[in-house]
Amino acid sequence: MTLMNGADRYVVVSPVKDEAAFVGLTIESICRQTVRPSRWVIVDDGSTDGTREILERSAAAHPWIRILRLDSSTPRETGSRVIRNFQTGYASLSNEAFDFVVKLDCDLEIPPDYFERLLRRFRDEPKLGIASGIYLEQRDGQWVPREMPPYHTAGAMKMLRAECYREIGGFVAAPGWDAVDEIKALVRGWTTRHFTDLRVLHLKDEGSGVGFRRMSRMSGEIHYLTGGGAVFFFVKALHRLLFGRPLVVGSLAMISGYLGCLIRRPQKLVNTEEARYYRKMLNRRMFGDLIHLRAPKTRDGGARYA
Repeated sequence: MTLMNGADRYVVVSPVKDEAAFVGLTIESICRQTVRPSRWVIVDDGSTDGTREILERSAAAHPWIRILRLDSSTPRETGSRVIRNFQTGYASLSNEAFDFVVKLDCDLEIPPDYFERLLRRFRDEPKLGIASGIYLEQRDGQWVPREMPPYHTAGAMKMLRAECYREIGGFVAAPGWDAVDEIKALVRGWTTRHFTDLRVLHLKDEGSGVGFRRMSRMSGEIHYLTGGGAVFFFVKALHRLLFGRPLVVGSLAMISGYLGCLIRRPQKLVNTEEARYYRKMLNRRMFGDLIHLRAPKTRDGGARYA
């Protein structure tokens, strides 16, 4: 294992609930890292499937792993509860010295040099505020990369420069948190990006804990809450309708989520300046693709507006 230098100190916070099938593989992956975290806080949200026992054995074997146990029988949520648990773990690090913080899910298998290479990218780009690799998901028996817009980072395994994390006020405890952090960072002059050569196996489909229809509806809600414009949204919905899987259900659920927000007018997760910046960025993406007459593919066959 490579020892960390003064600019390589990173900590990891992992909210977890009922991941007994995968958490052992994730722990093995982190223990094999060529540059290991100085501290890994795993926040167990009342697991009942054997996750707790796996975590206890790991913490006993590795003093740099700390387990925080919450007593909760609340069903799995996407976004809000996960980030509240992350915040609990992050707060426990108040006496730790670190330069980077990682939000890491416990259903991943990570190559041994993932964090060493990611830290090197941060050293090479002083204004890089948020970054990740990409993850591969199984489709028809094959590991397929999940494609993302260039500025987007994988919420399951993203690293933030500590200064950037503090400047944006941390993560918002709401669905869409992993877009809001990027918007806030970009507006403040940081860059955000993912690296396609850093590949991680995502062992469980994203959103499988809450269901496809609910995830699609949330996609529409998140677009509104993060300040996205109507034109981009309906282009996105059209692509989902034509190329998505299932063809109609996902698109209609997404439209339902967006229109519901237009009617209710909930408070957005970004301010006026951040919303304006995000709309302009999305429109540049959309019109750039139209000008070049191309439709980049996603994992479900649609364009990257998905």
